[in-house]
Amino acid sequence: MLGGRLLKTIKIFLFALVTQIAQAQKVTISNNLLYDAWLTPNLRVGVKLSPHWSAGVTAGYRPWPTDDHQEKKWKHLLISPDLRYWTDSVNVHHFFGVNLIYAHFNIANVKFPFGLYKGFRNERRQGDLGALGVYYGYSWPLGRHWNIEALAGAAVGYAKYDRYECGKCGDKIGNVSRWFVIPQAALNIVFNIPGRPKRELTKEQVEIPVTVEPEPQVPVESEPVVVEKTVKERPLDVLVRENPFLASVSDYKPYDPSQPVRRDPHALFVYFPKSEVKIQPEWRDNQKTLDRIIDVTQKLHAEGDVRICKIQIVGLASFDGPQKLNESIAKQRAWALKRYVQEILPIGDDQFEVNFGGEDWADFRNQIEEAIAHGDAKSAELHQVLDIISSEQNLARREQKIKKLNGGRTYKYIRDHHLADQRNSGYLRVYFDEVKNEK
Repeated sequence: MLGGRLLKTIKIFLFALVTQIAQAQKVTISNNLLYDAWLTPNLRVGVKLSPHWSAGVTAGYRPWPTDDHQEKKWKHLLISPDLRYWTDSVNVHHFFGVNLIYAHFNIANVKFPFGLYKGFRNERRQGDLGALGVYYGYSWPLGRHWNIEALAGAAVGYAKYDRYECGKCGDKIGNVSRWFVIPQAALNIVFNIPGRPKRELTKEQVEIPVTVEPEPQVPVESEPVVVEKTVKERPLDVLVRENPFLASVSDYKPYDPSQPVRRDPHALFVYFPKSEVKIQPEWRDNQKTLDRIIDVTQKLHAEGDVRICKIQIVGLASFDGPQKLNESIAKQRAWALKRYVQEILPIGDDQFEVNFGGEDWADFRNQIEEAIAHGDAKSAELHQVLDIISSEQNLARREQKIKKLNGGRTYKYIRDHHLADQRNSGYLRVYFDEVKNEK
């Protein structure tokens, strides 16, 4: 039987996958609608291995027709383990995959599309095949639990099968061993377990009574002593104390692109995958940050004696890539956060201050300096990066010099450990003014 080693490899893979599924926090179950169209029940189970890697196994089984004397048949069993790399994060957007394929088949009088496998039209073929495939795909998140994904690719393999004169007769006319190339395609409906985080906005406004112990008083016979025992803190004061990115308009400070935003402990950051400009709540800790932005701004907006004067936003990008493209990406990221807030809260355009920070060299430099100060393993190479930043004022040439440093090794280290933090849209300050009602 063909594929003894292949089956052994698949068994090892399946054992490892089952172990991962038992320990995993994120599992997907999917069904290939194109495979369904060929009346073959199928299922894929996938598991997240790391932020960018996942693994899974697809199985398809068509046992009918059970009557071997029937002229037309496409009975088969297929098992296909796979490994995927996701450019953004697992189950989000672009992915590339490799897969092993094993199938046992009994096929007769089947016309495949595009003129493929013409030999199956007039005779029956029964045997096994094994293949190695590659593919590219894209996944569209539809909600907390659902995705749609499409993929296309090809596989190269080896088949060994017996040939029979017709679909229902048993006269063997020979056997064949051959190499082949087959296309791969899928349109999957995917169910995510446990699903993406659910947004929950709290509408409570907290009042915290502060008890003040009275100071000892010397009794005075002529005047009674009056002691204020409690002081009630206003909801607005509590909100500002717990969320320092809220500030009075009298404390307004304009955005300074020469200063690293990351040093501001009160700013909130929504991050983006490389080259992306659409807000993705499932990326990093974005959902938690977005919920806080909406919740706090909503509470401030609900205060009857408070007017939101200015919401300060800045869009930033890392330096990897053409400068003009990065400036456009930074601009779109800032607008994306502004639109996100406006889709939920009734805040006008004139209440926003949208800044386009372009390539975030200030934060990148500060990040490298901190890495050196903390004894980064690549400190010597990072010192060279700082020298280039200080000496080269042309940003395009500066980028190329960093990328060529030490044969590209330094840039690869920087790309893997530092650049992701510059791809963000920052929520810097919400400035407000207290409105005094005059009677």
